[in-house]
Amino acid sequence: MIRDRVECAFIDDERIGGALEQGKRYSPAAVRDVLAKSLELRGLDLEELASLLWVDDSELLEEVYAAARKIKETIYGKRLVFFAPLYVSDYCVNNCTYCAYKRDNKYPRRKLTMDEAREEVRAIQRMGHKRIALEAGEDPANCPIDYITDVMQTIYDTHCDNGSIRRINVNIAATTVDDYRRLKDAGIGTYVLFQETYHRGTYRSVHNGPKADYDWHTTAMDRALAGGIDDVGIGVLFGLYDWRFETVALLQHAHHLDDAHGVGPHTISFPRLRPAAGMSLGEFPYLVSDADFKRIVACLRLAVPYTGMILSTREAPEFREEVVALGISQISAGSCTGVGEYSRGEAHDTPQFEVSDHRDLDQIIRDLLPSGYVPSFCTACYRSGRTGEAFMSLAKTSHIHEFCQPNALLTFQEYLCDYASPDTVKLSEPAIRQAFEEVDPRLRQECGRRLERIRGGERDLYF
Repeated sequence: MIRDRVECAFIDDERIGGALEQGKRYSPAAVRDVLAKSLELRGLDLEELASLLWVDDSELLEEVYAAARKIKETIYGKRLVFFAPLYVSDYCVNNCTYCAYKRDNKYPRRKLTMDEAREEVRAIQRMGHKRIALEAGEDPANCPIDYITDVMQTIYDTHCDNGSIRRINVNIAATTVDDYRRLKDAGIGTYVLFQETYHRGTYRSVHNGPKADYDWHTTAMDRALAGGIDDVGIGVLFGLYDWRFETVALLQHAHHLDDAHGVGPHTISFPRLRPAAGMSLGEFPYLVSDADFKRIVACLRLAVPYTGMILSTREAPEFREEVVALGISQISAGSCTGVGEYSRGEAHDTPQFEVSDHRDLDQIIRDLLPSGYVPSFCTACYRSGRTGEAFMSLAKTSHIHEFCQPNALLTFQEYLCDYASPDTVKLSEPAIRQAFEEVDPRLRQECGRRLERIRGGERDLYF
């Protein structure tokens, strides 16, 4: 793979440090002004975000959390989108200190054959999922772009009873514009790549191999957008460096994408460092506490109100539900993080990281329903062309809600008909009634007709 030389100039350590220093000086009154601005849904600048990260008064911090909850419900309501990760290859040429896939870990590597991929997809479909996040280590020889696009085609072609995967998000190593075009042609949803850490010194110290090229990695989203991919997703592996620096840097990256391409990140993910084979958490001095992690999520919800925010099964069940309320709009469920785990029904010897939430999808839904959440498996925007700038223009004028609520309801009804346990079906009745009342009155009657059509056996109806 030939790399075009490019330097990442938009992550500016001096600006980040200056914002953090200025933000530290904000008075409680100034912080409340920032909260008031955030409620206007216009986003925040670096210094304003930094001011929230330094709040140490418990009463003022509760106001931050209250604002985050309000913004989340204003934009997303009680909808919560579900997906499953699918690990297709653990071959990797990198030697990242935090990852079980690093090349120094000696264990039998594997990648899925197309037949094995079909079995994994069927197992995921039997849970009820409609979205997959495709994951793979970096190895151009064993896992080239041809393999990734072939797996994508296999996923889309695989059907089990009423099950089908309607959207594939892809999380693979930074690559070329031509390769991103190929992912676009193969039907990618969102291209996802975690920066891991924006701090150059730390980035160099934890990476060895092709991934150690900070500039190539950090500018991947620019190449993805140049390659025609409409939606990109960014994230940090919290625990590698100071969390305040990383949080402000995430916002700086989001602002760069918006300024340079007219559309910011479609999603921001919040992976936190977890135990993995060949590493110990004790090696990392910047581990993030639960309290600080909650603050990160809440403050970024205020800073980027229209960006989807993703939480994985790295977090424990009870804590996940606390964090979801502060800004999360998408979660993984029933996740396996080893190659081939779904169809084998057993843990892989070397998963990429330890999972903390071991509940299956149905149990997670059942646990969330009493809090009023509406599970969603919707993929309508991506298949209707409401992506990139088109999505953001609808989101920022609040019109996207008109589509999201009925589509969430229709996909949840599919789940209830095809996959849910009797207990979940029973628990869902109040949530269904409430969600239906919140459908835009102009669409409510037609939504009711489509719900009946789904109960009658039709599938994949959407607005």
